[in-house]
Amino acid sequence: MQSYGNPNPTYGWWVGNSVVTSRAGRFIGSHVGHTGLICFATGASTLWELGRFDPSVALGHQSSIFLAHLASMGIGFNDAGVWTGENVFFVAVFHLICSTVYAGAALLHSLAFDPDNASGPLPNTSKFKLEWDNPDNQTFILGHHLIFLGVAAIWFVEWARVHGIYDPALGAVRQVPVSFDLAATGRMVWSHQTDFFSIDSLEDVINGHATLAFLEITGGAFHIATKQVGDYTKFKGAGLLSAEAVLSWSLAGLGWMGIIAAFWAASNTTVYPTEFFGEPLQLNFGISPYWSDTGDISDCKYFLGHTTRAALVNVQYYFGFFCIQGHLWHALRAMGFDFRRIATAIGSLSGATATSEG
Repeated sequence: MQSYGNPNPTYGWWVGNSVVTSRAGRFIGSHVGHTGLICFATGASTLWELGRFDPSVALGHQSSIFLAHLASMGIGFNDAGVWTGENVFFVAVFHLICSTVYAGAALLHSLAFDPDNASGPLPNTSKFKLEWDNPDNQTFILGHHLIFLGVAAIWFVEWARVHGIYDPALGAVRQVPVSFDLAATGRMVWSHQTDFFSIDSLEDVINGHATLAFLEITGGAFHIATKQVGDYTKFKGAGLLSAEAVLSWSLAGLGWMGIIAAFWAASNTTVYPTEFFGEPLQLNFGISPYWSDTGDISDCKYFLGHTTRAALVNVQYYFGFFCIQGHLWHALRAMGFDFRRIATAIGSLSGATATSEG
């Protein structure tokens, strides 16, 4: 948190970030608590959508975002290959149970465990203590984050390979093989650098995630195993790394992912099948960008009468947009910009204007 040179700043109770500024244990508690909230919202929203599901209306016209994502993952189909919502209740309740586990872990890290991670039950606990001016500490923690992301990508790849996901080209769930031809996969990934919105092959999607998993895990291992080389300069982060800087980068990542995903979901019908998300959307410009439905939406009863795709894309785009604004705010604060100068400048300008008029 920016203290504007005050060595002993005080913050109001509403400034929740202030209690995790340099305290790794509290930082972990906050992360785990957020994960629990996400799990709870996912499980509860899935149950709510399942409770109002109408089999006589296309899933893509019910603004059922969670059910649509589960269906695209191949969950909810009966033995005949028809989507009926089977096992969806289990998935929802499982998320609710996980949310309570995460909540308990968040409370332990916030109230019972060492708030600084200087000590703990495991011998390596102290290695995760936040030291903003220690590049070896920062790269060690970054490495573990990358490995977790890589493992998550592997889970998705293995799910598609073993269980299968929905292929709109076939209108059925099928297993998607993983290619071990690294050269061919590398060329495929590179060829989609500028046209990934139009990807129409599940093989490309899954092998792209496999490549991403490999890069993330390899990068994570590199960051864990290596130390700072040469002098720790400002170019490498000296004097710039802080809780506020990390928050700004996190918001930037969320923002750009939200905006890119919105553009992708608006038009791509391979990852976002028409059956579950509704017809592709049209991009419009008014006061700000927005997407509108292109098909018959007379049977859409929810989200102001729009399709699941319209609900997903528009909401996600604006979430991403505001995350980018949060990134700019916290990035400037991390760089030392004092936003109070703006109010002072406006006040000075107003005073000068009043004086001249008088």
